[in-house]
Amino acid sequence: MLLKPKRILQGALPLLLVAAAGAAAQDAAEPANDPLDPAPAPDEVETGDEPGLLDQVVPVADDEGDHAENADLATVPEAAFDPEVPTDEDRLVREFERYKELMTNDILDEADNVAKRVVELAIRTKGPRSRDTAKALTNLAIVQHKNREYVAAQQNFQQAVDILEDSEDRLAAALINPLKGLGASQLEAGRPDLANRTLGRAVHISHVNEGPHNVQQIELLEVLAESNLRLGEVETAKDIYDTIYSINAREYHGNEFGMVPSLMRRAAWQHRAGYVNDERATYRRIIRIIETRVGKDDLSLIEPLQLLGKSYFFADTSGTPSTVGTAPTTGEVYFKRALRIAEEHPDADWQLEAGAKLALADYYLFGGNLSRARSAYRDSWELMSADESRHGMRDEELGQVVALRHKPLPQYAGEAVPALGPNANRDLLRGSVSYRYSVTQRGRVSGLKIIEAQPPEFESMQNAIQRELRSRLYRPRFEDGEPVVTADIAATHIFYFRQVDLDALRDAAGETGESGNMEDLSDTRPVSGR
Repeated sequence: MLLKPKRILQGALPLLLVAAAGAAAQDAAEPANDPLDPAPAPDEVETGDEPGLLDQVVPVADDEGDHAENADLATVPEAAFDPEVPTDEDRLVREFERYKELMTNDILDEADNVAKRVVELAIRTKGPRSRDTAKALTNLAIVQHKNREYVAAQQNFQQAVDILEDSEDRLAAALINPLKGLGASQLEAGRPDLANRTLGRAVHISHVNEGPHNVQQIELLEVLAESNLRLGEVETAKDIYDTIYSINAREYHGNEFGMVPSLMRRAAWQHRAGYVNDERATYRRIIRIIETRVGKDDLSLIEPLQLLGKSYFFADTSGTPSTVGTAPTTGEVYFKRALRIAEEHPDADWQLEAGAKLALADYYLFGGNLSRARSAYRDSWELMSADESRHGMRDEELGQVVALRHKPLPQYAGEAVPALGPNANRDLLRGSVSYRYSVTQRGRVSGLKIIEAQPPEFESMQNAIQRELRSRLYRPRFEDGEPVVTADIAATHIFYFRQVDLDALRDAAGETGESGNMEDLSDTRPVSGR
């Protein structure tokens, strides 16, 4: 079956691909299935937003599904190499090695171009429906995922899945890696419903090939838990993380230190889900494990100590009572201990010390102790001003406002929700709210003003945005070591709504004699763009 180059490479070298793939595809009886075409991501255009918390869980594809060392794709007899007249297989090997090098060094734009050439060469040398072409497509999709080109990434992951299903079977272990990537891209594109199904299938295939609850599926389960959390299925996500914990406990029996990375991810999830009491218990366990294994003054203690301290910025919203009766009621002791380790450990550098000072200053600001906060911020400024090579960190951390406490703004208005099915949100429309605000020397929002809302009838969305912004706390911007006001910060928030809800609001406004804005919304369009 002939691959659709436009789908594969998103416009890169399509004619060349057709020529390369044509001979191998002459006997194809059916056209390739179109990949999923989900609605574009309901993203929030707002300054200061963190990038999606999932890039680290999509590995480069290989035979084992873990890393970029694709043995089959890179294996060519040594005698085939001719530096003066390189064959396509020579070029394939060299381009693939170049791809791995670029990915290792995080040079993503160039890696994208190289990955497209690898796809092109794989089709020429191995055939358009070969396992090697599926691997090349997967590697291209990984770069696109990292570049946040989620629609293109989904299409190429799906093409890789289609090829492997045709050349092997629907339960082949080789499917796990592209399915994991497809699910991660669907999740970041705002479709946790699709991600849930895709990742559930990958987990099932892992069960079949590696046995139930095997350690290789932990990354899959972590992304699956995230997709459930975004769907609002908090209890399901909690059950998945309990499964992850059980797998790790079995895998690292007698070696608790090996569980620390997984426990750190567990604590981060507990924080996001509102299980703050559980989060604190997890960080305390991590700290005890590190203390027992490497000592009470080890540098690896700094991060969990600071995160444990930051947990006291928040209240538990899970409804479960705390099981810790003698714990401190504030996080100051943890921040101070982290700073002491950073200042006294012989292997600590200035970045660690500066970060520890900033964390303590943020804590004081959060607690309203402004004099201590200013003193700690001033110490941080001086440390990061001691040498010109440090100014980059100073400008990033203190030369602009930094959100310390904030929640995502709502993405859906009225009855619009992220519904199930690949085309479920096709008829959603896109609205926007533009606003301006300032951040005071104390890190509070002031002068908040809605500049424009389209459509203006969704007043509940405007009110929700204003409530969230007024509750936020920022680290203020600093000049010469002193906090200053940052004025006229402009942002636009994108949201999604149904036409029927807008019509209902307009009808209600007409019945009450209100003069709603009934003009045609030229910037309102279907989410799918169709």
